[in-house]
Amino acid sequence: MDRIFFNQMAFYAYHGVFAEENKLGQRFLVDLELGLDLAPAAQGDDLNQTVDYGNVYQQVKAEVESGPFALLETVAERIAGSLLANFPVEEVKVRLTKPDPPIPGHYQSVGVEITRRRSS
Repeated sequence: MDRIFFNQMAFYAYHGVFAEENKLGQRFLVDLELGLDLAPAAQGDDLNQTVDYGNVYQQVKAEVESGPFALLETVAERIAGSLLANFPVEEVKVRLTKPDPPIPGHYQSVGVEITRRRSS
């Protein structure tokens, strides 16, 4: 399966378990892989045979900026479900990163990664 990918799309939203996160908000980064057959688009040089990157970005933005939700898992699931429902892709991998969580300790970031496939 071929892949279209997006690296570190950045959004500001209000997700988190703590009240401060829901009030102050923070950055979220999204890495995305879309699995589909790109041969028809490549052979015909035809955007209609693939997905419009701008439309994918807007769909991800809408999901990340909705809510708030307590869990990153919920946001990632919403992104994957929305992309599978609205684009001709067979598989979606979403990596959602919270670079500045309010958790004591030394680390670069925390996040989740999920992969969802279209049901047959």
